[in-house]
Amino acid sequence: MAVPLTSLSHGAGCGCKLPAAAIGPLLARLDIPAAGANPNVLVGFEGSDDAGVYRLRDDLAIVQTVDFFTPIVDDPFAFGQIAAANALSDVYAMGAEPISALNLVAFPLEQLGPEVLSEILRGGADTAQRAGVAIIGGHSIDDPEPKYGMAVTGIVHPDEVLTNAGGRAGDRLVLTKPLGAGAVTTALKRGVADAPLASAVAVMIELNRDAAAAARAAGAHGMTDVTGFGLLGHLHELTLASRVAAEIEAAAVPAIDGVVALLARDDERAVAGGTRRNRAHAESFTSFADGVDEARRWLACDAMTSGGLLVAVAPERAHAVPGAVIGQLVEGVPGTISVR
Repeated sequence: MAVPLTSLSHGAGCGCKLPAAAIGPLLARLDIPAAGANPNVLVGFEGSDDAGVYRLRDDLAIVQTVDFFTPIVDDPFAFGQIAAANALSDVYAMGAEPISALNLVAFPLEQLGPEVLSEILRGGADTAQRAGVAIIGGHSIDDPEPKYGMAVTGIVHPDEVLTNAGGRAGDRLVLTKPLGAGAVTTALKRGVADAPLASAVAVMIELNRDAAAAARAAGAHGMTDVTGFGLLGHLHELTLASRVAAEIEAAAVPAIDGVVALLARDDERAVAGGTRRNRAHAESFTSFADGVDEARRWLACDAMTSGGLLVAVAPERAHAVPGAVIGQLVEGVPGTISVR
């Protein structure tokens, strides 16, 4: 009998990330030169952006990112597709074009066998092919807990880089994919048989390429993608970097079909550990109106994997970005969010 991949995973997908509340203080203690120390480093780690950007010449910069995680689904091919789409997303979020990737593999080969690993890699290759990205190598280690992802390189004109620091007060916020993959996969792992897995997988394998192109064409001011730290966590990073606050309409936040009902269950079997950590962190910078119910609060903190882009764009151009307008950026204490 095949071993379910998720049974070997302590946390599903991006839900296995270290908590955002722990990463900031840790990085602050490291003696790493700031981006300004090298004039060719256009984006470094200081702003918690999606990828680093290094200028090679006046008309060309490279964008570099790496992302890998534990299985979020049991189907190895789908796991590979999702992990690759998630890694590529960081490059799209910078307004760049991914061009090459390296596979990152941690795998218990003796326990699961080469066929499972082959399917994971085939899934990653399928996503890369859809994106027009060349896989040019990789690295693997033996590990009792499977992990897969990619290190991705992209290219962009230095003047066309989009970061999470470009948002402006008055911008509308557009979210290009529904939330809730963390809730679906957690519910399934805890025995909720009717969780909509097929719908969640379809969302996670979708590339952010077209949405990123639309955002660039609409003149987006700032952009990030929504993954393991949840909508509120990634919006917090954007508002901090942009030195603005944000207002979110809870009812406007799109959810994968069936997810709000899952999150409304009294047993909370759809609430992932990563989502709980996200909410605990979000409560330090987010205020919820009394009318926002628990399910919608959990949705805003869902530890999403391979989520959509969160785009800050002028109000008159928001309709040009595919997705849901969920709120706006406003003057206020940088990093603070109001959900009503």
